[in-house]
Amino acid sequence: MAQTVPATIKRTATAGERVMFHTLKDYLPDDYIVYYEPEIHGRRPDFVIIGPDLGLVVLEVKDWTIGTIVQATKDEWVIFGKNQQQAFEKNPYKKAEEFTFHIMNHLKQDSNLINAEGKKKHHLKFPCGYGAVFSRLHTEDMTKHSLYNVISPQFCFARNEIAPDHEDFSEEILIEKIVNMFKVNFRLREPLSQNDINAIRGNLLPEVRISADYREPVPHQDQILLSMHNLKTMDIHQENYAKNIGDKNRLIRGVAGSGKTLILATRAALLARENPDWNILILCYNISLARYLQQLIDIKVEEINQEGHQDSLFDEEEPDEPTGKIEVFNFHALLKQKLKISEDQLESLTLSLESNNQLIEKYDAVLIDEGQDFEPEWLKLISNLLNPSTQSLLLVEDRAQDIYKRKRSYIQDIGLNFQGRSKILSINYRNTQQIVRFAWEFYQRNSMLEDKVVEQGFEGDIIAPKTTPRKGPEPFIYKVNNFKEEMQKVSQIIKKLHEKENVPYDEMVILYRVKRLSSKDYIGTIQHTLKQQDIPHYWISQDPESKRNYVKNDNQVKISTIESSKGLDFQAVFIVNVDNMPFFLQEDENREAALLYIAMTRAHKYLSLSYSGESKFTEYLDEIKDELRIEKRDSV
Repeated sequence: MAQTVPATIKRTATAGERVMFHTLKDYLPDDYIVYYEPEIHGRRPDFVIIGPDLGLVVLEVKDWTIGTIVQATKDEWVIFGKNQQQAFEKNPYKKAEEFTFHIMNHLKQDSNLINAEGKKKHHLKFPCGYGAVFSRLHTEDMTKHSLYNVISPQFCFARNEIAPDHEDFSEEILIEKIVNMFKVNFRLREPLSQNDINAIRGNLLPEVRISADYREPVPHQDQILLSMHNLKTMDIHQENYAKNIGDKNRLIRGVAGSGKTLILATRAALLARENPDWNILILCYNISLARYLQQLIDIKVEEINQEGHQDSLFDEEEPDEPTGKIEVFNFHALLKQKLKISEDQLESLTLSLESNNQLIEKYDAVLIDEGQDFEPEWLKLISNLLNPSTQSLLLVEDRAQDIYKRKRSYIQDIGLNFQGRSKILSINYRNTQQIVRFAWEFYQRNSMLEDKVVEQGFEGDIIAPKTTPRKGPEPFIYKVNNFKEEMQKVSQIIKKLHEKENVPYDEMVILYRVKRLSSKDYIGTIQHTLKQQDIPHYWISQDPESKRNYVKNDNQVKISTIESSKGLDFQAVFIVNVDNMPFFLQEDENREAALLYIAMTRAHKYLSLSYSGESKFTEYLDEIKDELRIEKRDSV
């Protein structure tokens, strides 16, 4: 996943710009940077892409249709503009060319970016290319109407080449075309260094940095804290709390693995049972886990219905009592499927709801999982979907897992005060004592939020986990020479756990921070190694479709980004390539520490961290390895 600046595309962007933004973000290597509409010394190209093995590429996006285009030449196009008036537009390819030359002129002023000798003396040390994107024209349209005569296929994208949901789309072709968008065949002998890339960024956009203000929205951030097979082993006080949580608005704050989501699911099932005429909404932020959460709700509804009929076992003819309707959505699916709006229409719908000018059926109860990841604007909309006569809103959160740093005041955002209506869950039930201690010590040592950690608290505090009842092996830390060896070691342990410890394949997951860099294909190595070892596997975070189709119990080892794993838990977790953390393009180290903490706390019993390089986090792990070695020696 490439780094994007800004992190999210603005609401006024065209449909084509939105498609291109998400495609570049999702499919370019992780060490690529994509700027959308950067202001570069008075000019605003649509996209500027910077890659270590690429150089720089500028793209101009047009949402024109065949019906829009009157005439096209290599220099100028005639189109139907507003009110069907003909307008003259520069050839988009030429426009991208102008932007590129403008950028090159400014970069040449930095001697660090210029070749000091050789045939390319006084030229930039990296190539600059450019191209056009036609987001509403297919390659058939381009061919049929001779548009490739005025723009070579090498230098432009058609709709079917940028839209992942199109059958012709190919990640390989996308990257190949971008890599070849250069008039002069100038390939880098060595990748650009991080200093080179920082110099390019600093010269083009001195006011823009990927820093602590950078917030990456990931459309799959909900947490199901307990896997399906473990539901009935939970502590009874959590079930009791769900049943006696009280009415109106409530807030549950808890550590990872404390059962927040189980309480939410049980609460939803109870509300449906007690209020058959209610419409109940459950919201999360994770595409793949919305479906999983639906399965969890179904189980809890069935359990509660069975419990309700225990006293009437002899009345076999008695029909089941009706239950309220429960709908489960991730937030963006709610907008698209239920409210029939796009995110840029969110503000206007909220204003309309606030003034009672919009006839939308209200929900009698709303339950939100992972509330710390919701934007204030989202919460404001949700509060306006809530029946004011019930005010039944349950919000659960864990701010130690806040990787987006949403700034909010619940009173201001949703008009509800949770003071005196909140519950703190500080006991971790998922992980072993060894994993909890290991993960929490890492988080405290490497997070800048340690001054906000408290035993009990309300807004703004991180809750420290208390003792967990289960014990297990210490986390396994190892360093090897390269990533190939790392994956060979991981596959050996997976085989051993499966064959010797009877751990099902679908109870194991491999978590990665970086999918691929311009010089390394990590995901390719992961898949190739597992295939060689005949280990069945499923890549959860390959694309939105793979997230939607995720099934836990399918006898396959899972592969996932850390972000996508935030709603999952497994008996065994393998965090690979830790030397890519903190990721060098992400300057917010606190976010990186939170990510690794999240990854560690996915594990029920077995936790493995491996690396072949060095980083701030691996230096910490090296220290821990030495401490564990000394402890083991002294105990002998």
